[in-house]
Amino acid sequence: MSEQPMVDAPYGLLAELTYRCPLACSYCSNPLNMSGYTDELGLQEWKAVMGQAAEMGVLQAHLSGGEPLLRRDLAELVAFCSGVGLYTNLVTSAVGLSPSRAAELREAGLDHVQVSIQADDPALSDRIAGTPSFERKLRAMALVKSLGWPLTVNVVLHRQNIDRIASVIRMAEEAGADRVELANTQYYGWAWRNRDALLPGREQLEAAEVTVREARTRLAGRMDVLYVIPDYYSRYPKPCMGGWASRQLTVAPNGDVLPCPAAQSLPLPRASVREQSLAAIWHDSPVMNAYRGTDWMPSPCRDCDRREIDFGGCRCQAFQLTGDASRTDPVCHLSPDHSLVTDAVDAARTVTDLQLIPRPHRA
Repeated sequence: MSEQPMVDAPYGLLAELTYRCPLACSYCSNPLNMSGYTDELGLQEWKAVMGQAAEMGVLQAHLSGGEPLLRRDLAELVAFCSGVGLYTNLVTSAVGLSPSRAAELREAGLDHVQVSIQADDPALSDRIAGTPSFERKLRAMALVKSLGWPLTVNVVLHRQNIDRIASVIRMAEEAGADRVELANTQYYGWAWRNRDALLPGREQLEAAEVTVREARTRLAGRMDVLYVIPDYYSRYPKPCMGGWASRQLTVAPNGDVLPCPAAQSLPLPRASVREQSLAAIWHDSPVMNAYRGTDWMPSPCRDCDRREIDFGGCRCQAFQLTGDASRTDPVCHLSPDHSLVTDAVDAARTVTDLQLIPRPHRA
């Protein structure tokens, strides 16, 4: 057996504090089986995780979910993270970010807020979110700016809102956002079930890219515009989180530690902070070492000059599409399974019923 590659400390930890959420987005990437994550880590357990993360050299703690504001102990956890030197980013739907709650988090030392919104149009945004929330999100963004926080606006793009990308960017600009993330849907979890109704057409993507280029030029120095195209239209895959278990890690609500948020779908041994230290899991656990480096790669990846650029692509996507997490990501045009992606794109083009299956509420 080949030796595992040398591993640096991760710089980011995604803390999924709960999978409970007041929204019912049809592209939600959280697990379909929510019942496996009801035994959430308590505050003292999360403090232990964050303390260990800081000792390992982690710099950023992204507090996410679900909806992290549903945790009543959120401010206390933020204060602890601040005390051990972690930069904290709240990733939120902003439903529930009242003035009093925001002031509490500001006092606790929260560094940054990322607000997700589904569209620029109230009716469309509420329909995609599965609940009336648009106006509350706008008020929350204004509140964030009034308290002096940096604001990132995140919009998951898909077939039903990508044509409004110019208006979405203007909305973020008017909200005073420092950064807008325009991220096309990744097809895991609930988004997988809704793939045909969510996957945009090539013409939609081409128009969106023109709009983004123009916005970047116009807003240079005022607002960063990040745009991520859907994997299914890429010639080469993106590296999984910068490479499997190389830069970031995720801790799920029940304490499972994963190399990325979608990896709970893979048939790999579980590792939990309730049983091992974060450092031991990061360096030695099978789930972290399964696809580190390049030694695991099959052909054509092992002989490809891009093998240390995209690292074979996404393991979760390979498993989702082929049933084998060790295969080359079918997004890659060199993959022997690439037809699975081109067939999906062709099939989505012919879909006329765009009815979305909403994710059930779990708040």
